[in-house]
Amino acid sequence: MKAKFLIPMALFLVLVGFLAVGLNRDPRDVPSPLVNKPAPAFTRPQLALPDKQFSAADMKGKVWMLNVWSSWCVSCRQEHPLLVEFARAQVVPLIGLDYKDTRDAALGVLRQMGNPYDLTVFDGDGSVGIDYGVYGVPETYIIDKAGVIRHKHTGPITSEALEKTIIPLINELKKS
Repeated sequence: MKAKFLIPMALFLVLVGFLAVGLNRDPRDVPSPLVNKPAPAFTRPQLALPDKQFSAADMKGKVWMLNVWSSWCVSCRQEHPLLVEFARAQVVPLIGLDYKDTRDAALGVLRQMGNPYDLTVFDGDGSVGIDYGVYGVPETYIIDKAGVIRHKHTGPITSEALEKTIIPLINELKKS
């Protein structure tokens, strides 16, 4: 008779355990299967200079940061002043990926808010973003000298994320 109640109780406790773990996770922290794998290769036109191409291969041998953003993205505007400040320090090359946007709207945002990027790649159809597994903007990737993604930050970058995670990782990657 007691065994009849123990099985449902055990299943209930397992379910409560899964729920507790899930509630303690950051819903914006979506793990990327691309971390510690080669960054997807691409060659796309630059935003400001449509006749000039940029390729991820151009960054081989450098630690760099790829920030995926759009003019229509409210969270991107939230992180933008921090990126402008970060760019002044010239910690690493900061490459923008203008995702599913129009060229005019993106250029307007950069004129209005300042341009933190060493250059911006235009990804109007979103194909590069799809290759990187972007599901929402902003997203930021730290890529090492060998072209391997070492970190993905989902959502707007914060001062805390820069100080505690991103800059220490960049400094470590520069040493190797």
